[in-house]
Amino acid sequence: MARVRLSGRGRRRADSGHPWIFADDVVATEAEPGDVVAVNGPDERLLGWGLDPKGACRVLAGDADLVPGLVIDHYAGVFVLQSGTPGADRLIPTFVDALVELCGEPRAIVDRSDASVRRLEGLEKRVEVLRGAVPEQLDVLEDGLVYEVDVLHGHKTGHYLDQRFNRRRAAELSRGRAMLDAFCYDGLFAVRAALAGATQVLCLDQSEPALERARRNAQRNGVADKLAFERVDVMRDLRTRADLDGRFGVVVIDPPAFARNKAELEGAERGYRELNLRALKLVEPGGQLVSASCSHAMKAEHFVAVIAQAAHLSGRAVYLEELLGASPDHSALLVLPESSYLKCVFLRVE
Repeated sequence: MARVRLSGRGRRRADSGHPWIFADDVVATEAEPGDVVAVNGPDERLLGWGLDPKGACRVLAGDADLVPGLVIDHYAGVFVLQSGTPGADRLIPTFVDALVELCGEPRAIVDRSDASVRRLEGLEKRVEVLRGAVPEQLDVLEDGLVYEVDVLHGHKTGHYLDQRFNRRRAAELSRGRAMLDAFCYDGLFAVRAALAGATQVLCLDQSEPALERARRNAQRNGVADKLAFERVDVMRDLRTRADLDGRFGVVVIDPPAFARNKAELEGAERGYRELNLRALKLVEPGGQLVSASCSHAMKAEHFVAVIAQAAHLSGRAVYLEELLGASPDHSALLVLPESSYLKCVFLRVE
């Protein structure tokens, strides 16, 4: 169990009802950034529960956590709730009260109920700060990586928390190699790879605001000299690069969902096959392709089969080394296969 032990001064602050614990008052810790932790006094008496204010994690995973339609994420003391159903809308005040009771008064609580799925329920989109104030710049510390989150305008609740562990794995493979990060969004595959020892990283995305955030993330982590950024139509750009026979030690492709329902699967299959074919042509012999899909309608075995077709068309020997999913805080309920939506395939390319 994750826990921290406080000094006497920290215990007195907690007993007074103050919601903040300062670093100088923590004398021992067994926790990772973003953990929900047991807060103990000097005598190991349980004082309450808290969250590492620098970390980020998923607190509630909607249907998979048996609360249909409601997701809650945490970013450095800011909670972001996202509702997709009328029932979840009604539950938001209850969960706001529960968060405050459990964690104390946060920096902010934001309602980011603006996902397109709300149209299917006849619901209006909304973005609203329910409590507190969102900092002008919200920075998160994740295992030595510092990054910016835009909880009011960024994708999903502001960030792709589900890829945290996959970014670490891709970074391990990038030491001493050049990386291509396609559909880079805020550049965290790239920045983490540079921190791990990648020689250089090229980041591609079509969104200028996302690329600007990626540039700032590279700067705040001290790796701006290793990263280059280009605003492009990524699918078209990869075709051009493949024709030029460019080579990278690691290629990461993490596109938006190609299939949001079963009716779109056929088109998604063509898209993933073509995308992976172009990416395979860019991997140097003995290098790695990291290919992700967040299309819940496409199951893992189907996704791997499509990549196998691309591998055959490429004429190269491609080996499946790992098939990973979302970070562990994204619950995957066995009787709800749609909750295992993220597939991240690690391939060795000869």
